[in-house]
Amino acid sequence: MLQKRSFSLAGHRTSVALEPDFWAALTAMAAREALTLAALVTRADNARPPNQPLASALRLLALRDAQDQKTLRS
Repeated sequence: MLQKRSFSLAGHRTSVALEPDFWAALTAMAAREALTLAALVTRADNARPPNQPLASALRLLALRDAQDQKTLRS
């Protein structure tokens, strides 16, 4: 089941729906980087290509971070 969270990005409110596991991964990533979840989402929003949905950008960010963490543990 998707969980929806709302953020203010570039002065506009927007909602993003992701699976709980992605929210957990993004929250852990933000904590490791000493960021709020909102700051991490803002960073992802600013870095994504214009045609990429924010939810997709966040899922890919979580996936890449999980891969990086796995590499660090190896």
